[in-house]
Amino acid sequence: MPSVRLPPKESALFKRVLKCYEQKQYKNGLKFCKMILSNPKFAEHGETLAMKGLTLNCLGKREEAYKFIRKGLHNDVRSHVCWHAYGLLQRSDKKYDEAIKCYRNALKLDKDNLQILRDLSLLQIQMRDLEGYRETRYQLLQLRPTQRASWIGYAVAYHLLKDYDMALKLLEEFRQTQQVPLNKVDYEYSELILYQNQVMREADLFQESLNHIETYKKQICDKLLVEEIKGEMLLKLGRLKEASEVFKNLIDRNAENWCYYEGLEKALQLRSLEERLQIYEEISKQHPRAISPRRLPLNLVPGKKFRELMDKFLRPNFSKGCPPLFTTLKSLYCNTEKVSIIQEIVTNYEASLKMNDFFSPSENGEKEPPTTLLWVQYFLAQHFDKLGQYSLALDYINAAIASTPTLIELFYMKAKIYKHMGNLKEAVKWMDEAQSLDTADRFINSKCAKYMLRANMIKEAEEMCSKFTREGTSAMENLNEMQCMWFQTECILAYQRLGRYGDALKKCHEVERHFFEITDDQFDFHTYCMRKMTLRAYVDLLRLEDILRRHAFYFKAARSAIEIYLKLHDNPLTSVSKQQEINAENLSTKDLKKMLSKQRRAQKKAKLEEERKHAKKECQPKNQKKKRDDEEEVSDFKEELTPEKLERVENPLEEAIKFLTPLKNLVADNIYTHLLAFEIYFRKGKFLLMLQSVKRAFAIDSNNPWLHECLIRFSKSVSNHSNLPDIMSKVLSQEMQKLFVNKDLHSFNEDFLKHNTTSLQHRLSGAKMMYFLDKSRQEKAVAIATRVDETIKDKNVKILIKVSEALLNGSFGNCSSQYEEYRKACHNLLPFASAFLPPVKETLSPAAALNHTADSDVLACEI
Repeated sequence: MPSVRLPPKESALFKRVLKCYEQKQYKNGLKFCKMILSNPKFAEHGETLAMKGLTLNCLGKREEAYKFIRKGLHNDVRSHVCWHAYGLLQRSDKKYDEAIKCYRNALKLDKDNLQILRDLSLLQIQMRDLEGYRETRYQLLQLRPTQRASWIGYAVAYHLLKDYDMALKLLEEFRQTQQVPLNKVDYEYSELILYQNQVMREADLFQESLNHIETYKKQICDKLLVEEIKGEMLLKLGRLKEASEVFKNLIDRNAENWCYYEGLEKALQLRSLEERLQIYEEISKQHPRAISPRRLPLNLVPGKKFRELMDKFLRPNFSKGCPPLFTTLKSLYCNTEKVSIIQEIVTNYEASLKMNDFFSPSENGEKEPPTTLLWVQYFLAQHFDKLGQYSLALDYINAAIASTPTLIELFYMKAKIYKHMGNLKEAVKWMDEAQSLDTADRFINSKCAKYMLRANMIKEAEEMCSKFTREGTSAMENLNEMQCMWFQTECILAYQRLGRYGDALKKCHEVERHFFEITDDQFDFHTYCMRKMTLRAYVDLLRLEDILRRHAFYFKAARSAIEIYLKLHDNPLTSVSKQQEINAENLSTKDLKKMLSKQRRAQKKAKLEEERKHAKKECQPKNQKKKRDDEEEVSDFKEELTPEKLERVENPLEEAIKFLTPLKNLVADNIYTHLLAFEIYFRKGKFLLMLQSVKRAFAIDSNNPWLHECLIRFSKSVSNHSNLPDIMSKVLSQEMQKLFVNKDLHSFNEDFLKHNTTSLQHRLSGAKMMYFLDKSRQEKAVAIATRVDETIKDKNVKILIKVSEALLNGSFGNCSSQYEEYRKACHNLLPFASAFLPPVKETLSPAAALNHTADSDVLACEI
């Protein structure tokens, strides 16, 4: 059907509709639409109907919007306005692929429409259709060659496609059109030059990059970056003498940047230890207050020289009181010789300071202030905590607290020691004490909330955070609005430990939504960055968004979600109504009445809560920002996350795969991605996908204990399925021979145990598989898993609790008597760990006690 042309009066009204839409005067726009459509001749005018639908969408009436736009498109399918409107509607629903199709249809009818081309280019870069984006930007450049966004957009397209030569040609062509005096510094021009230089460096054009930065350095605002680029390029080109001068100048500007020292060492080609130490000594004399030139040599020197330099380094830091001193030195703790030297030096300091207020007995002169001993004790507490000698660490921190009971860092450290011991309730107590000393400190408030969550005290943690959240809303809701993902990931783990799977899944989906929103929020920057010329930041943003779900917060949430869905698949929860029916059948008449009364009260309470929420929305203060009704845009509708629905999904494995897919794409270098994938495919019975998962995990770490369990379970499952297709059986047998090195499962497991005799985690996995393969070997398997003598190296709380869980959850069958013996052994080893306290002192059963303790993956980690 051909497009219907409106007469002058209606045409003027339609232009006003478009203007009202652009100015967000939506109610006025609807009035003008009504004036056109009320004329019987134009009651079915497609473009007006489409614009009415688009306006209704902006007022939040989505269903009506779709109805009118589809009707308008049906009445005038050859109108680019209708297709464009439909595309905008799809875009507002985040259906970008569908929106792109609509824009392409609109361009078939009006190929030179600038607005449609711009909208199409935005969606193409959002979806990373780089080839299509380049073509669209080329059309825009042809239509508007005088606009700088046309040139920049086209150059960025080539840059992202790694066609650096073409990108540089376009940028240079555009730069030549910019009239900027040589003595004037213009920020946008400066950014253009730096972006041009970045493209050169990515293209490995080092000489060109150096010449370019030298030519335009007077017109660049960021003088520090100019010097850093010069130093890097001179190194790449082998001009070492010039590079060394640049890095010396950079060190003069910032003597704490370790990268500058690394560059200087490369430029000077220092090979001998003496030469390197001499350079650091010279720099230290030039910058006596700088820490880095005195800290970095400690990485290089051994033995006697290390003792001498460490002594010089520690004394001034203890004298002036430097709380992060231990953090500065923590990277040295991988070297046992250096650790023993540090311990000897600092313990001698402590003994001497107690005796005569000097660092060593033979010293004379001015005495050290009393605070020096305090910081020495604080350091020793951190030192012994790092070494796992918790009793000694507690002695030192208690001595420090006795001398200065008002220092927050001391209580913070005491809480940390108790956390590493496995007693989270005591850790929370001392962290709360630290928080009470300064209630206005958000850092210590957050740490206290984190410790509470680790101890499964969710309500208390929420109350703690409420001191810094918006008044009038619950802290949990406000933290979700602020995308506070450290809190949410800790909540997930706490709910998971407590068995509240619905609440845990709700938090997992909230985290997933945050990442979706962050991805979606980049949409606004595609035009903004072109306009403001922040091109380097823009390209960095695009690259970050491409790997966004590689972030640790997403991995934590996804892993927990997958683990919960696997549990729900293995032990599905009954529906609420069915559970109520079962309960009702087993209750007496009196108890049934009580239950029904309780349900009615709960329903009434929920109804009142809903009414209160609506009343709060109605009675908002008038002094808040108000928008006119015709300018209101309703936020995107989000499906409410209900814990009861989430934990009773029909197909948990499909839900788990939704979380797994981004991990497989972006975190393929993490072995747990493939082990989680194996667990899902194992339950789905997908043998080739199981094989793919174990092979990928094997390539990362062939000695991983969880992988060992997966391999044996996989092999056992394959041998139990005799009806597999011939080609699949052939592939599986060939690949498994490579993985198992032609060994049967028993000997494969024995070899694994033999090669990992000192690792409790490996022994646990080997013992589990021993019992799995032969139930008659329970006693031996339990003995292997519960051995905690001096030969075992990894006797930390995390691993010991894993063994406890295995004994209680049936991994070795019924072994309650063995558990009690093991608990006593662990209690002797770690007397403060709440998981191993005697049953008399615990009101909970052993299994409940384990559930109530912190998750084994977080107990022994650093804060």
